[in-house]
Amino acid sequence: MAKLQKSIDKRNALIKATIELVNNNGFHATPMSKIAKMANVSPATIYLYFENKQDLLNKTYIEVKAKYTDYAFATYNQDMTVEAGFENIWKRIADFKLNESENALFLAQCDNTPILDEPSLKQGIKHLQPLLDLWERGKQENIIKSVSNYLLYAYAINPLSFLMMAQKRGAFHLDKTLLEDAYQSAWNSIKKI
Repeated sequence: MAKLQKSIDKRNALIKATIELVNNNGFHATPMSKIAKMANVSPATIYLYFENKQDLLNKTYIEVKAKYTDYAFATYNQDMTVEAGFENIWKRIADFKLNESENALFLAQCDNTPILDEPSLKQGIKHLQPLLDLWERGKQENIIKSVSNYLLYAYAINPLSFLMMAQKRGAFHLDKTLLEDAYQSAWNSIKKI
């Protein structure tokens, strides 16, 4: 059992090092040797867990995306109204992005770069299914605009990444009042008038 835990610890250290190095240096300036050094393992150890750098990045993305969506949907219930469900999910996403900023920054970089392979991106989108289902229900109930889910995400969720980065730089602090204003802006951007 101790050997298994040591193996899990090494893999987790590699994931954590990948997130930190990608956030600080970008994808291309993050060689496997730096990841191994930061994780305190030999470079050869990486290949016990991951086929190559692409596999490491893809699996890190999927793990972080799962953590993000598990958090986002933890208190969501499909019986909620569309508006209450969206508010619940949106505020959980905001909380994650502001309090798990290293993971959120990594996801933002992955979502805005062609470094990941298409199957990993598609798997990441599947993690958002409860939100996509809520939007579909909202469209059917004539509550949410009948536009592409990509547009809904761009207007309602993506601004949180901008606010997260502004807060991380110290240019802006999202207190309770501003968070409520941001939520109202997100809701107003996707609801039918």
